[in-house]
Amino acid sequence: MQFSIAISGFVALYIFMLAAFAGWVIIGHVPAILHTPLMSGSNFVHGIVVVGGIFALLNASTVQEQAIGFLAVLLGAGNAAGGFAVTDRMLAMFQPSEPKPAHANKGEHEASQTGKA
Repeated sequence: MQFSIAISGFVALYIFMLAAFAGWVIIGHVPAILHTPLMSGSNFVHGIVVVGGIFALLNASTVQEQAIGFLAVLLGAGNAAGGFAVTDRMLAMFQPSEPKPAHANKGEHEASQTGKA
């Protein structure tokens, strides 16, 4: 099965500009307190970028196309890894704190303060 999609330069630029503007408007209306959880929850988008970069890399015929595909895969994978790291740190902030253990040497500490050993 052979798929072939041809997008001219102006159409690709238009789609990019439209996506950038839509993202700017949508993210601009999100309250600051929700921004980090929403962005960390959307790590699947980075996976789509990686798949698209792999597709571009596999179908590359020139060195320039190979470089762009490689860069897309590299940046998408780095973005996905960073997003998951941020999500992990953010979720760790919401874990209940463990109670502090009582000192095992509490009796020794009291004895040294009273002068008895």
